Amino acid sequence: MDKLKQLESFVAVATLGSLSAAARAEGVAPAMVARRINALEARLGIKLLVRSTRRLSLTEEGTLLLGETQRILQDLNDTETRVAQGSHHPNGHLRISAPAGFGRKHVAPLIPAFLERYPDVTLSLDLSDRLVDLIEERYDCAIRIGDLSDSDVIGIRLADNRRVIVAAPAYLDRHGTPRTPDDLAQHNCLSFGHQSNQSRGWQLLINGQVRALRVSGNMSCSDGSALHEWTLGGYGLSWRSLWEVRDDLAAGRLISVLDSYAAPANGIFALLAERKHLPLRVRVFLEMLREAFAPINAWVSKTQQGPNPPKRVQ
Repeated sequence: MDKLKQLESFVAVATLGSLSAAARAEGVAPAMVARRINALEARLGIKLLVRSTRRLSLTEEGTLLLGETQRILQDLNDTETRVAQGSHHPNGHLRISAPAGFGRKHVAPLIPAFLERYPDVTLSLDLSDRLVDLIEERYDCAIRIGDLSDSDVIGIRLADNRRVIVAAPAYLDRHGTPRTPDDLAQHNCLSFGHQSNQSRGWQLLINGQVRALRVSGNMSCSDGSALHEWTLGGYGLSWRSLWEVRDDLAAGRLISVLDSYAAPANGIFALLAERKHLPLRVRVFLEMLREAFAPINAWVSKTQQGPNPPKRVQ
């Protein structure tokens, strides 16, 4: 800060022609301006101003420094202006991470309308089931489903989501419908690879308590879309989120089983590295997600409609 003040005072003296004029412009005493100039010359080890009783002139080095300093101060002022405008008008680049399946189905379709509403914003959407490091990888927001285990991030709940056990009618015709959780041991249960939310087992409400029930089958996959297709193809039962299978349930392509044992809903969250001083582009993106995923129980009932698209700005 002292270095910047020294440069600002130097420019004021050089352009206004005297210490007293610079002091009036900066609202300080002439002695303060003189101390700043002296400190600047001492720090640089060169003479910048030649002062006499009648006039003040620049040395050759002072003339060079004046031109460069004026450019730097103008760039700084322009940068501050652009940053300040960002607090009133959304602009800049957004980096968003979302789970591959959910992001493809429920986040990516919202982006074109969002950018149409805010044309000075650009956006990168990373669809991946890995847990990104918001700070190290410089993501503005990560959308995640399930319990939050990282206490170092801020989680904003966007909606609730319930999981159900589903199968194609053809599978149930061949193998029968499970009536109790114990019946799952007699069925081919398709597993979602080694993802943490299923590696502990399928969560069911048994005797009033949520239990993780270990299941087995001949197929597993780390990609939710492939698992979805296997389920539609009649190859087994799977434990899926309603945001993924609700349309199939409504159309009769899938049938849910053991509904009375379904565990309570988990959450769909927007994760942030911090909540304070969020750029406006991040705040309006979160508002868009809240608007799209309202009401909060959008994926709890098998009969409710999906998320609302962003409202078009006329």
